[in-house]
Amino acid sequence: MATTASALAKKALHAHFDVTSSNAGTPSPPNNNVHILLAATGSVATVKLPLITQSLLGYQNVEVQVVATKHAKRFFDADKLLRQGVKVWVDDDEWKNWVDVKDHILHIELRRWAHLLLIAPMSANTLAKMANGICDNLLVCTSIIRAWNTHNPILIAPAMNTYMYSHPITAKHLAYVKENMPWVQIIQPIEKVLACGDIGMGGMCEWGEIVGKVSRQFQLVQRRRSSFTNAGDEYTEVRMGNNAQDEEDVRMEEERNAKDSL
Repeated sequence: MATTASALAKKALHAHFDVTSSNAGTPSPPNNNVHILLAATGSVATVKLPLITQSLLGYQNVEVQVVATKHAKRFFDADKLLRQGVKVWVDDDEWKNWVDVKDHILHIELRRWAHLLLIAPMSANTLAKMANGICDNLLVCTSIIRAWNTHNPILIAPAMNTYMYSHPITAKHLAYVKENMPWVQIIQPIEKVLACGDIGMGGMCEWGEIVGKVSRQFQLVQRRRSSFTNAGDEYTEVRMGNNAQDEEDVRMEEERNAKDSL
């Protein structure tokens, strides 16, 4: 039984990666797909992750895979993304796919696959781990962040309570990243009414602007306004840009999850 489980895990890992690829340099050549590793942490702003994912998939020659921390999974429907053909990786996958020293290591394969690591949102906790080099989960990524090819960019979009953002420790962590990690670009947060009810700086940058930064950096070209992507036996419409109903759904989800962010 253990052998069968191991074989299935290895098959699943190989299905998502070209293990011979190193992906040195960025961006990828125009005739190759751009691989975006989208990561989310335990911030309420993770409710925007499906919108970011769908919008990125609205560009030509773009592939997206998601890495979610344990608490990030509270804020989005991973199964829905999987049904749309987007792989979602979590901490348990790191060890489930590794049995012996000959096996491929997930956080290394994710690094090799990706041309860009986009962490949106990045919580205060994950920022602290990144600045201090702590590697205690798949995202913090730090397993991915610490093993990252520094020829490729990382974009981070901090999102946290106003008082957490204005805390001197946060300023210290952001300053360390700016000064010592030139491959990391910080997408500044915005001032808004936060999910907890506080008003101030610390909200994640608007998701459309985050996607726009990725698009400009890799010179992405949008698909036609109404496009479709194969999602198993179904075809799911890929929506472009802002969608009023999507935004309303996100707002309601933020309200439902406000207590979880405290």
